[in-house]
Amino acid sequence: MTPAFEGVGIALQSLRANKARAALTILGVAIGVVAVMVIAAMVSGINRSVSNVIESLAPRTFLVWRFFRAGVNVSDGSDESSPWRRNPTISDAEADRIALLTSVRFVTRREESQATVEYADRRLESVQISGLSAQWVEVNGGDIYPGRTFTRLEDLSNSPVAVINRKLEDQLFRGRDPIGQTIHVAGASFIVIGVYTPPPSLFSGSTPPFVGMPHGAFVKHVPYVKGWMRLAVAPEPSYTQQESMDEVVATLRSLRGLKPGQDNNFSIVTQDKLLDSWHQVTGMFFLVMLVLSSIGLMVGGVGVVAIMMISVTERTREIGVRKALGATRRAILWQFLVEASTLTLVGGAIGMLVGGLLAFVISRVTPIPANVPLWSIVAALAASALTGVGFGLYPASRAARLDPVEALRYE
Repeated sequence: MTPAFEGVGIALQSLRANKARAALTILGVAIGVVAVMVIAAMVSGINRSVSNVIESLAPRTFLVWRFFRAGVNVSDGSDESSPWRRNPTISDAEADRIALLTSVRFVTRREESQATVEYADRRLESVQISGLSAQWVEVNGGDIYPGRTFTRLEDLSNSPVAVINRKLEDQLFRGRDPIGQTIHVAGASFIVIGVYTPPPSLFSGSTPPFVGMPHGAFVKHVPYVKGWMRLAVAPEPSYTQQESMDEVVATLRSLRGLKPGQDNNFSIVTQDKLLDSWHQVTGMFFLVMLVLSSIGLMVGGVGVVAIMMISVTERTREIGVRKALGATRRAILWQFLVEASTLTLVGGAIGMLVGGLLAFVISRVTPIPANVPLWSIVAALAASALTGVGFGLYPASRAARLDPVEALRYE
């Protein structure tokens, strides 16, 4: 360990002797480390918030979709890149049949569109409109107050009633009590019967204006893109989620005439699949940001090459004396690699402190619950050390190959 401590001491002396030169090297490494830590903190906090939101929903509920594939899906419009085209749409008849299964407590439908909403002389464009079943609040979570959601009878009879969220209440009614008021959605009249407040989450503050109505009324009055109805299936308490999923899969395969060797032409989506999909998306985002932040480490690495080459030149006679006294090439190489790693580790430590402070500020002044994970600290320090080793290898090998006689003659 003596050569390591000696190399660290020499590196710190070099820092003090060449403050401006060393500061530029440290700055590049610190910027890269700050970027890594802040991005990791934000992604970790967002992932934890999304996990809490999904876990707050009905935990045993699963979804039936026309098509689902985790991660980012890119389509160029061709059949090969749009596999969902091969799947039949989920139909009302299939939803009704699933609702009759012994393992199913209820099935909710959901379709969405955007339409104009009007009240008195106020008009809002492109408001999110959802066609829902009576039990939708059990699936989505949250609360309706004041007022209530629509009943099963209102759902079955396609009653012109609607539930709005707080954002729409603020923008459309501006302090007036919305309960019992008539709004016009896509030109059709609906009576407001409740105000919906979603469960608290990172995205609560950015929730767009929303109107929820019985599914049948939605289909009747609101223009929408057909073929994307989604079902949420709640298992009976006496059945496990897997048992209910198996029965739903068997029923849909039978209704669609699928043979034993054929793949499902529909998707069963659980909360775990949704979380995996979200983590893949944020993982790709983090990877892109990591590549961008590595530019800072490369800038610091170039600075390491420059400062270490100058150091080798300034200490040529010292290297000659050490070799004359018996120092091996390996010892010289080790000493300069330790010096280079010390420089970048100082930059990494500074970047780590600044990144942690920025994450703390973000968590206090924004809705993002930024949280610095332990692995990001280890990764930041390891990246700093490896940058020093990688970029310091050439100056160190050059110092190790110096001829001791020529080095002693160097002025």
